[in-house]
Amino acid sequence: MISTLVSKWHRFPTGEGCSRFPTCRKLSPPAILILLFLSIPGCGLNELKNEDRLERGLVVVLPGVEGPSPWNRNIARGLDRGGVNCGIEVYDWGTKIPGGFLINLTSHTRNERMAKKVSRHLQRYMCKYPDRQVHVVGHSGGAAIALMAVGQLPKDCPVESVTLLGVALSPAYDLRPALARTRSHIYNCYSQRDCLLLGPGTRIAGTIDRQYCEAAGKVGFELPEDMTESDSRLYAKLRQREWHEDLLRLGNDGGHAGWTHPRFVQHWIAPAIRNMLWDAPEPEIACH
Repeated sequence: MISTLVSKWHRFPTGEGCSRFPTCRKLSPPAILILLFLSIPGCGLNELKNEDRLERGLVVVLPGVEGPSPWNRNIARGLDRGGVNCGIEVYDWGTKIPGGFLINLTSHTRNERMAKKVSRHLQRYMCKYPDRQVHVVGHSGGAAIALMAVGQLPKDCPVESVTLLGVALSPAYDLRPALARTRSHIYNCYSQRDCLLLGPGTRIAGTIDRQYCEAAGKVGFELPEDMTESDSRLYAKLRQREWHEDLLRLGNDGGHAGWTHPRFVQHWIAPAIRNMLWDAPEPEIACH
C-alpha cells in the first residue's frame, strides 16, 4: 500500500529560487510510516473550548500535514497547563482521505482554499466575541497554513500573535501580508536539528509553497531584498527563535516533534500567550 502511495505521488513541479533535484521526487517509506502513525485519531479536546473559555479569547492550533495527532494535542494541552485559560482548539485543515498527508503537503490550490476557510473561521470568532484576542499556533505544514490564513484577514481584524513551530515554508516566503494583520508578533521557532523532514524532506517533496529547499523551520526566514521603510516596520514584528541546548530540559530536542513537547509548550510558549491575554489592553476590533 505504501509503495502504491509513493508511486502515485512520485513527481512534483520544480520551484523557483531553491535547490533543485532532477531525479524522482518522493517521500521515503520511513517518513510515510511516521506520518501514518501520527494520523491515528486520539481523544477530543472539547473541554478546552467551552463557552466560559471562549469568552476570554481563542488560541487556534493548526496541525501539520499528518492531521490531528499526538503532536498537536500536546500543544493544546501544554498551553492549558501553562495557564492559557481562554478557548483552545485544534483546527483540522487537512483532507479526510486516509494517507492524505501527501495531498496536504503538495496540493497548493487546496491549501489556498483551506487557508481561506481558516481565515473565515477566525473572523467568525472575532465577530461573535468582539474585543477578544485571537492567537494562532501552527506546527510544520499547519504553521504555513497559519501564515496564509492570517494574511487573508481584513486589516481591521488582526490576530494578536502567530507562533510558528518548525514551519514548512521556504525561507524567502513573503511574510508582509501576515505581519500586517498581526498586532503583536509572529514568532518563528526553528532548529538546525530538524535535519530530516525540513532538510532532505522539503528538498525532495517540497514546502507548502512548493519550493524545493531547506525550510524556514530549519534555517529561519530571510528578509526581503527590496525592503521599504514600511516593510522594515512590519518585519520588526518578526521574532525568530533558534533552538538551543537549554531547551533540552523542557523535552525539546530540536527535532521536528521537539517544539510540540507539552513541557516545552507549557513553560516556553504558554507564558508568552498568557501574558498577552492578561496584560495587553483590550483591542477594538471592527469586523465587516
